[in-house]
Amino acid sequence: MMLAERLRAAIARSAGGTMLDGDDNELATRSDMTAAAVLVAITDRPEPGVILTQRTETLRQHPGQVAFPGGRLDPGEDAIAAALREAEEEIALPRTLPQVIATMEPYRTGTGFEIVPVLAVVPPDLPLIAAEAEVASVFEVPLAFLLDIANHAPRTALWQGAERRYVEILWNDRRIWGATAGMIVNLSRRLVNL
Repeated sequence: MMLAERLRAAIARSAGGTMLDGDDNELATRSDMTAAAVLVAITDRPEPGVILTQRTETLRQHPGQVAFPGGRLDPGEDAIAAALREAEEEIALPRTLPQVIATMEPYRTGTGFEIVPVLAVVPPDLPLIAAEAEVASVFEVPLAFLLDIANHAPRTALWQGAERRYVEILWNDRRIWGATAGMIVNLSRRLVNL
């Protein structure tokens, strides 16, 4: 079965389970969230991978962090259009190439974003080019590694005077945490039957 079909079937079989809805429970009551979307691009190869970026250190928000390509929705855009546009802008992934599988549960961040992950399949070994102003590098992590809950390490930290819980995933010399890791945890719960 092709990867896109396997992903669709796993999403359809999934009851969803308990999803992480954000960085903190009190976010559910906030009404001032900024709509955003990210592209969860899975490479169509025998051992699929997930395309991630390392943000530049000069960015005002989340400098140096690992992230999915993505950003705010422009006026009139839905999550899919925004995720595809942002991936084209950030890593030169032509917006016509991803085969969109589904949109996932929104993830709300303590910094005020409500992010919709857009799950898609892309051809392997694309010549992706990082937009220098935003992206320091583009890399791929094996999907099986990201979905393995043994790699999801629970952590706590103080943020704005309160203890916050988050997940950390270490891949080679990369630290994946925060909203990106939270969305990966949700993906692992949806794709448990992949």
